[in-house]
Amino acid sequence: MTDPATSVLSVRGLVKSYRDRPVLDGIDLDVAEHQVVVLIGASGSGKSTLLRCVDLLEEIDDGQILLDGRDISDPRVDADEARKAMGMVFQSYNLFPHMTALANVALAPRVVHGASRAQARERGRELLARVGLADKADAYPDRLSGGQQQRVALARALAYDPRLLLLDEITSALDPELVGEVLSLVGELAGAGRTIVMATHEMAFARDVADVVCFLDGGRIIESGSAEQIFVDPRQDRTRQFLRRFTG
Repeated sequence: MTDPATSVLSVRGLVKSYRDRPVLDGIDLDVAEHQVVVLIGASGSGKSTLLRCVDLLEEIDDGQILLDGRDISDPRVDADEARKAMGMVFQSYNLFPHMTALANVALAPRVVHGASRAQARERGRELLARVGLADKADAYPDRLSGGQQQRVALARALAYDPRLLLLDEITSALDPELVGEVLSLVGELAGAGRTIVMATHEMAFARDVADVVCFLDGGRIIESGSAEQIFVDPRQDRTRQFLRRFTG
């Protein structure tokens, strides 16, 4: 386990319930700078809820969430201010349909971070070029494929250079032929040193990209370790049972 004092993200004893039904049951997680941590597990295991709690989109019932050593789960903390250090991309693209791709990407730097309109648009064009969509800057979301929309969503999350990137099943709503283009971009971000926590069902991608894999079941991290250890020699029966679905 990474030292919490040097972690970008440190989660301690995180508990979250819905209507008295526990969804997260004592989660501990540390993420070091430049590390890619991948969350795997069946639907309903708590992966998405964990990411939403980290991004302060859900109130937690117990535990702590520390970002660079600061307890952002403290009720006195301004959640909007804390979120400025995090970029989150969801399963659905959540783009503003009445805005062009460029306007979607440029919005947060201007409104949240105080950049001028010209600065925000320049940054937006740089990021669209980075995700391979320089020629789609003036396109509206309904003129983009699902893969293109998700790449715009990634560009938007990167627009203010977040300390931590949270990716929640970002390929689950895509047609199979579009999954590769989005995962390729995430792989590039990982290779460039981005600190990422990602929930995914793409096991081959997790095996290739993750520094640490965490298997969640019933709201708990049942097992965590390197990608090689988890996929080649899992120690827990429940982990082996889950991975058998993907290896036959």
